[in-house]
Amino acid sequence: MYLQSPLTTSPGTALPLDRQQAAAAGAQLVLLTALTAATGLGPAGWLAGAAYAAGLHALLGGAARRARAETLGPADLVTLGRAVLIGGVTALVVDGLGSVGPAVLPLVGLASVALALDFVDGRVARRTGTASALGARFDMETDAFLLLVLSVQVAAVAGPWVLVIGGLRYAFVAAGRVLPWLTGSLPPRFSAKAVAAAQGIVLVVAAAGILPVAAAVVLVAGALTALLWSFGRDTLVLYRRRAAL
Repeated sequence: MYLQSPLTTSPGTALPLDRQQAAAAGAQLVLLTALTAATGLGPAGWLAGAAYAAGLHALLGGAARRARAETLGPADLVTLGRAVLIGGVTALVVDGLGSVGPAVLPLVGLASVALALDFVDGRVARRTGTASALGARFDMETDAFLLLVLSVQVAAVAGPWVLVIGGLRYAFVAAGRVLPWLTGSLPPRFSAKAVAAAQGIVLVVAAAGILPVAAAVVLVAGALTALLWSFGRDTLVLYRRRAAL
C-alpha cells in the first residue's frame, strides 16, 4: 500500500481517511453478507471477518497517523480494496478450515483477484507519484497476511508443513527483534519478487483442488524450497554485512 503524504494530498480531491476507512468497513460487511448468501458463511467466518476488519482499521489508521497522512491516494485505495477481499478469504478459510466445498470457488476467486491487483497498485503509485516507504511496507504486510491465510487452507489438506510458507516472514521479523542485524535493508532483487509472487499463485492453485493431492504437495514443496532459498540468501547477505562492520 502506498500512503499519500500531506505534501501530496490535494484538499477537496479525496475523501478524508476516516471516511475512506468507513467505506472499506462497509464494503467488508457487504462482502461477508454476500458470502453468507452464496456459501452459508457461519458465525466463525463472520467473527474472523469482523476481527480482520477491526485489525485492518486499527493498523491502517495508526500507520497513517504516524505518517501524518490525511487521506489515501489512488494506489492506496487499490490496496485497500485488496485488503477487503483478503478479509473475505480469511472468513471463508476460518469458516471451512480447509474443507473442499461450495466455499472453495469464491475463496479462490477472491484470492486470485487480490493477487492480480497486487500488480496494479505499485504501477498506480509510480504513475501518480505517491509511492512511499511506509506504503510499500503496508503493501508487503497485506501480501504476507494473504499468504498466511492461504497456507492455513492448504495445510489442512497437504499437511502442517505448508504453514512455513505463511509463517516464515513473521518468524524472520520476530528474529529481528533478537538479532537487530536482520532488520537491515536489502537491495531490490527481481528474483525475490518473483519467488514471493509465486507463493500466492501456487497456494491458490493448491487450494482450488484442481490437482491431485500428490501433485499439489510437490508444487507447494517446490514453492517452499524457493522461499527458503530466498530468505536464506537474504540472511546471508545481512550477516556478511554485519561481519564487515
